[in-house]
Formats: sequence, structure tokens, C-alpha cells
Amino acid sequence: MSALPAPAPLDPRASAIFLDLDGTLIGFGDTPMAVDVPGALLELLDALGTLCDGALAVVSGRRMATLDELLAPLALPLAGLHGLERRRADGTVHRLVEEGDALLGEVRERFESAAARLPGLLVEDKGAALALHYRAAPHRAPEVEALAGELERALPARLVMQRGHMVVEIRAAGADKGSAIDAFMREPPFRGRRAVFVGDDGTDEHGFAVVNALGGLSVKVGDGETAARAHLPDPRAVLRWLDEAVARHHAGITG
Repeated sequence: MSALPAPAPLDPRASAIFLDLDGTLIGFGDTPMAVDVPGALLELLDALGTLCDGALAVVSGRRMATLDELLAPLALPLAGLHGLERRRADGTVHRLVEEGDALLGEVRERFESAAARLPGLLVEDKGAALALHYRAAPHRAPEVEALAGELERALPARLVMQRGHMVVEIRAAGADKGSAIDAFMREPPFRGRRAVFVGDDGTDEHGFAVVNALGGLSVKVGDGETAARAHLPDPRAVLRWLDEAVARHHAGITG
């Protein structure tokens, strides 16, 4: 990881910018909603979106409704639930699955049983996905992984296991962050620009692979093995890098 370079200066005018939220633009909270989205971040995203003519999207494992709540009053293009739902720049919403899935019922029972038995675990119901968080109890990682492995071996083809930062998630198959980015890149205003994706964990690796194949810029935040080709240490560094892009434009620097 230490061998990866820092990303080159970003030119928003030529870029299609894709950003994960948690662990990339903001830090993690003990619970999914115990996070802080400062006004300065919203102002920065608004400025970047203007500079790239709207070719900026947040690509997240969260539901789009939750992203809208956290990012209000902005109404950005979004990919939620790892690409299972997506809002295009023109406001059109595409959903690959309906809310809820009968096959998730057994998963819910197993997750809720684990949360009741192991203090510090939290079940998050996202409709088309169920997540088991252990951010408040990181020492539970072996027990959570044992449960995840057991469930994964028995999953039907239409469900997939997704592992993230101190969370395991079972969701409907059919999309990932890479497929969401690829779809955006085929549409205006993203089409014809250089793809840039910044993310922090294993859920972002599909996105890195697609951006690499497109000849774009993939940026890993934090530690861990990755297919990304550049590195920033933490969300504060990401915000500095993005802010510098806005400042360079305002100063008239084009190189």
C-alpha cells in the first residue's frame, strides 16, 4: 500500500467524479446514522459539481433515501445499495430490485439472533439488503465472519455477500459499484470524461476495476490490498485533494 503514489492534481472540468461516502468523505460512526456531514463538505461537493458540469456522483452502499437525507439540500446523481438503485443526472431513478426480498427473511433472523446474543452488533435493514455492523464491537469480528461464512455457503444465486469496513451485508445480486459507474459513464454529462473514483474498502474494488479499465484514476483511501492505482491516507486528505482542485480552478491554474 505504501508504494502507491498520491493522486495527481484533479481537473474537474475534464473528469467524471465518483465518490464513496463513508470512510472516504466522512469518518465512520458507531451506528450508520451517527455520522457528521459538515456544511463545508456540502459546499465542496456543490462547487465540484458545478466545475464538472454535473458529472459528479456519490456511489455508496447506503440507500439513496439515506444519502439524500445526509447530503441535503444537494440532490446529486447517486448510486445506492452498491448499484442496485441509481439516480441519473436527469433525475431518472432506476431500481434493479423491489424493496425487500422474501429470501432475506432467514438472513434477518440469523443477524438479529447474533445481535441479541453478542452486544455491540447492529442490524441495518436497507430493504433490498441487510447489514450486520460491528463497529461498536470490533472484537466480535471472528464471530461475525464465522456467521457470514456459514450464510454465504448457503446463499441462493440471487443473493450475494458483501464485506465492508466492520460490516457484512447480504443483498440482492445483479449490480455493484463498478456496474453503476459503467452505467453513468455511458450517459451525459459523464460520457466522454475521464473517470475518477475514490473509495476506501472492499466494496469499492469493483469500481476501481472498472475505472482502471476505462483508463481513469482509482484512489484508495486508507490501508488494505487494492486494485486502485493511487492512495490517500484518510478522508481529511481526500477533502484537501478535492478542495485543491477547486482552488486551482479559481486561481486560474490549468496544469
